[in-house]
Amino acid sequence: MAAASAAREILRRLHEVMAAKTGVEAKLAQVVRIVAEELTSEVASIYLLRDGVLELFATQGLAQSAVHVTRLAMGQGLVGVIAAGREPLNLAEARAHPDFVFRPETGEEDFHSFAGVPIVRREAAIGVLAVQHREPRDYDEVEIEALQTVAMVLSELIHGAGLVDDAQAARARAAQSGPVRLQGLKLVDGIGRGAAVFHQPRVVVEHTVADDVEVERGRLFVAFRRMREQIDTMMGQAEFSAAGEHQDVLETYKMFAYDEGWVRRINEAIETGLTAEAAVERVQARTRARMRSIADPYLRERLADLDDLSNRLLRIVSGQLGTAAKLGLLADTILIARNLGPAELLEYDKRFLKGVVLEEGSLTAHVTIVARAMGVPVLGRVRGLFTDIGDGDELILDGANGLLFVRPQGAMIKSFEAMTVLRAARAEKYAAVRDLPAVSRCGRHVQVMMNAGLAGDARALDLTGADGIGLFRTEFQFLVSATLPRRERQQALYRSVLDAAGTRPVIFRTVDIGGDKAVPYLMNKDGAEDENPAMGWRALRLALGRTGLMKVQARALLQAAAGRTLSVMFPMVSEPWEFAEAKALVEAQREQLARAGAALPSDIRYGAMIEVPALIEALDSLLPMTDFVSVGTNDLTQFLFAADRANPRLADRYDWLSPAILRVIRRICREAGAARVPVTVCGEMGGRPLEALALMACGVERLSITPAGVGPIKAMVRSADLGRLSEAMQGWLDSPGCDVRAALSAAAAAQGVELG
Repeated sequence: MAAASAAREILRRLHEVMAAKTGVEAKLAQVVRIVAEELTSEVASIYLLRDGVLELFATQGLAQSAVHVTRLAMGQGLVGVIAAGREPLNLAEARAHPDFVFRPETGEEDFHSFAGVPIVRREAAIGVLAVQHREPRDYDEVEIEALQTVAMVLSELIHGAGLVDDAQAARARAAQSGPVRLQGLKLVDGIGRGAAVFHQPRVVVEHTVADDVEVERGRLFVAFRRMREQIDTMMGQAEFSAAGEHQDVLETYKMFAYDEGWVRRINEAIETGLTAEAAVERVQARTRARMRSIADPYLRERLADLDDLSNRLLRIVSGQLGTAAKLGLLADTILIARNLGPAELLEYDKRFLKGVVLEEGSLTAHVTIVARAMGVPVLGRVRGLFTDIGDGDELILDGANGLLFVRPQGAMIKSFEAMTVLRAARAEKYAAVRDLPAVSRCGRHVQVMMNAGLAGDARALDLTGADGIGLFRTEFQFLVSATLPRRERQQALYRSVLDAAGTRPVIFRTVDIGGDKAVPYLMNKDGAEDENPAMGWRALRLALGRTGLMKVQARALLQAAAGRTLSVMFPMVSEPWEFAEAKALVEAQREQLARAGAALPSDIRYGAMIEVPALIEALDSLLPMTDFVSVGTNDLTQFLFAADRANPRLADRYDWLSPAILRVIRRICREAGAARVPVTVCGEMGGRPLEALALMACGVERLSITPAGVGPIKAMVRSADLGRLSEAMQGWLDSPGCDVRAALSAAAAAQGVELG
């Protein structure tokens, strides 16, 4: 029919309208005239959202005196229903619709049939385009599609003219969508409030009308080829080769990526005169409309896969592949992502980053550790992120209860403000014990130190009352650098940390990179990827393989600590010879500096991280070589339980209070105690009050935890009788099948231990 060929002619004429130098009112008047002519419609009208009300801005066929006079609220009348639901309406008899509202000033009483589509900007309805006929008739699907195509162009025109800006669109979407509550897994405690920003920003199509259809077809072909190559590469990766749920997901992706029907529909949209981006978005809008109308959860998930794939294709064809970090944060923000690496998180401005919400994520992933160090609350394993949240939506993150509130209303906002006051009061309570020692009721002293890794972290020593820095993660500087940090930069960082700590101890861990903390300039020598990065070429293995890297860091540490005690700790030691080799390397640098007359540390203490289970079987050889050891419970636990800490499906598969991990820690404490070597726990386990209580009951007397955990752990220690709990713990660990978590919780409650 004529409407099928009319779409392209409409776009050609609209291109001329948009290029003209007339005012926006004149352009809108031309648009409705073109729509009416090309669709042989007796009425064509444009309504725009102004101050929350839909106002008639231009019309062909209705009374001109009604322009800027006729107004409808969201949800009021047929136009209001279209805007509120962001769905088209197609009616043979408009008056038969229950929401029909007659406005006599328009002169529409002679018209029966009605069709309208929303004008959408950033997923918000900012207006409505409608047509009417005197005779009752159903509009063909091709006519509705022509209207939707025009609506896309109108969105560009309206935004370009400043009639509706992105902030207005965000407010409109919030008003149209209403509040939503999403559940997730608490990864980092805390609360935050801010606007939603997607780590991979959604592409906003700014240019909808094509200059050359053949060029657009070629761009689409290249984008499809690149997307298919990406998916084929993913499916070929070793971690995805085994059977499982992920295979089904990837197979669905591949099916859609190679679906000729999908390709054909996008090409047909380009044929009408749309750019490749606009065509992808046009077909994606139809997919989303179908998603909303399907009740079957399985089918909805499959269409959600196609929606996700459309986003990937849109990013490729538009070339908008960067992250939001490159654009910069300008206001309080809650970051939304499927998952994040630690280096990606560090790219964001901490001043404005009020929280992170992940579709995946786990308690012990490195991004969680970095976020905890930054003091940023994180919620993981949240479903519905990419369907229920729009750019700029206001969010409240309640990490303590694992909740995310989308577009919160008055009561929830008041509750957030009350939580903020409550947390401030709790902080005051912990501040009261800041300068007091962590001494239990039975007189046992526990050293509570803090983890650090950023230049400003050492300032938290005075704020928290920590006894020192038990783990300074030197790799953070490497993660945020585009190239290998020069020795002078490393030295300046280490000296500033020692200066801030004063007389308090600082333990520097040499670079622990690799795994999910990979940096481009330190890839494998052969360029190959590790099949299992967590157990691959990382940490001390990488450093001993790149001795130049370790020599530079050793010199920086030695010169930064001139005249002071230097404590150096090596990560992921697997066998005693690795520790001995690393220690010898540092000693060789010390001798070279001494020969050159450089100022040196007054003393050097060497420590090993116990994270690899094999090392526990060699403690008798290791301990005589060390001055101290630290247990990294994150890696030790994942290796003991063969549970990848980066795998969201395994995030809660093991318990830190399992007898297996506690017996291992008890054994380390006993053997180290006999050798007079102090033991510190510097994993996430030590920052959780109940788990920390279990560690102390197993013999641990030094913890290094996130700064925010120092106050709660001090308060817990001062309220506990560790002697009695230690005796009880021996019995629980020697009793097969004992539920240690339940037993310890009951004992702590009986003692009145402060667990926060």
